[in-house]
Amino acid sequence: MAKNNGRTEISTLGEFGLIRHLTENIRPVQPSTQKGVGDDCAVMDFGKIKNEELKIKNAADIRVLMTTDLLLEGIHFNLEYVPLKHLGYKAAVVNFSDIYAMNGTPTQITVSLGISKRFSIEDLEDLYSGIRLACERYGVDLVGGDTSASMTGLTISITCLGTAKDEDIVYRSGAKEHNLICVTGNLGTAYMGLQLLERERVANAEQPDFSGKEYLLERQLKPEARRDIIAKLREAGIKPTAMMDISDGLSSELLHICHQSNCGCAIYEDKLPIDYQAAVLAEEMNLNIVTCALNGGEDYELLFTCDINDYEKLVPIDDVYIIGHITKPEFGAVIVGRNGEEMMIQAQGWKAF
Repeated sequence: MAKNNGRTEISTLGEFGLIRHLTENIRPVQPSTQKGVGDDCAVMDFGKIKNEELKIKNAADIRVLMTTDLLLEGIHFNLEYVPLKHLGYKAAVVNFSDIYAMNGTPTQITVSLGISKRFSIEDLEDLYSGIRLACERYGVDLVGGDTSASMTGLTISITCLGTAKDEDIVYRSGAKEHNLICVTGNLGTAYMGLQLLERERVANAEQPDFSGKEYLLERQLKPEARRDIIAKLREAGIKPTAMMDISDGLSSELLHICHQSNCGCAIYEDKLPIDYQAAVLAEEMNLNIVTCALNGGEDYELLFTCDINDYEKLVPIDDVYIIGHITKPEFGAVIVGRNGEEMMIQAQGWKAF
């Protein structure tokens, strides 16, 4: 949070003054945004959209995607070590990630905040600067939201709208036997970043030394949605058969796809993409890095399946890794160890309740 020096109480502006203060310089960039912040409702006209990225020519082909995400202080983030600007950026990006995971493009968000008296105008400016930076980088319009007093700290609720051609949308339910299972980036790194931050918080170090571990912190505090991979798959002519982003951990997401697609899966331990820094820290903290990769969560990488005939087109795509294949449902979901042993995959990722 911002220092008390020069602190401006929210009560000096009031609710509507606060909203005007935080959003007064926002200018829409999406053609579909007809009216943004400043009225009772935002107005979108998706019939006028001209999206070159999706090559949409006929408005009848457009489908609107919507997702929402709720972040609660003490449950999803700890302000002892999470800067408000980073928190705002992350809160927006995780919603963009859900839209990309449906093979769509995010276009608008609304932001609603529950705010306690601990926070000043300057604190909320920091939070909004992160949200706005994310919107600028991904070409998304902030079109509305709400604010409320809170007795329990900071609450952030973001709803994101996006678009896709009907024929391009990818669900979790399309995986077929013999499909390849792929992931992007690396796994377990965000979790190790969280472990590092928690360790230093408990140690109460005044100036913790994070040298050599910056990437782990970035993965936890400032994740990125894999817009680049979606674009590369389109360029290669690959449409995934099933897809989702990895927010709760690879094991949980795999089981979601298996359940929705009525299939089994087999993945291979030695095929899991693991970052060197994450592996070193896991050994230092006496953690199993494979367990972290399976269950850590918050990587916001993509997990997708595709036809085996797409193999030759898939291999040249940088930062995509084939980790297994889809099987018959009666075979269940298994991970094959380095010595050929098979273990059933258990959903040990993030559980909300």
